[in-house]
Amino acid sequence: MKQKILIIDDDKAIRKMLTITLEASGFEPIEASSLAEAVNKAALYNPSVALLDLGLPDGSGMEFLGRFREWSAAPVIILSAIGMEEQKISALEAGADDYLVKPFGTGELIARIKASLRRSEQTQNTSVITSKNLELDIGAHTATIDGEELKLTPKEYELLKTLLKNKGKILTHSWLLKEIC
Repeated sequence: MKQKILIIDDDKAIRKMLTITLEASGFEPIEASSLAEAVNKAALYNPSVALLDLGLPDGSGMEFLGRFREWSAAPVIILSAIGMEEQKISALEAGADDYLVKPFGTGELIARIKASLRRSEQTQNTSVITSKNLELDIGAHTATIDGEELKLTPKEYELLKTLLKNKGKILTHSWLLKEIC
């Protein structure tokens, strides 16, 4: 399954260029041109990476970043024409994983996306998710309740992992099927 990359930019030409670049690199691009659309699509598609412009017509990219960080640890790469050090520091301290100043090379962007995904996968593979007395060890592919291991099929394990990673979100049947099948 292709990894989903959410492109959040109000400039149609930039979204088109990024879509072509991402598709050519084997990713599944999802476009959003506003803050509201970005929040909705992030919740609907659960992207592997978000590419975020800071200037949006209905709000700030920083607002998206704050809301996204409430429920997702997926990498966020800022793509902005603003190259001031203070802005970069502010975005990185607010939860962005990387910052590229426009204009940028598409080869560098793809390399940064891949590096972010590698770091994200390493974190996910060594993490443990807990919910009350349930513990899911992603690295070991095990689930326990009160210390007693659950016997799960691979599909059951993936479903449980998906539900725990998206705790507090509304998930549809069709979205779950896309994620675990």
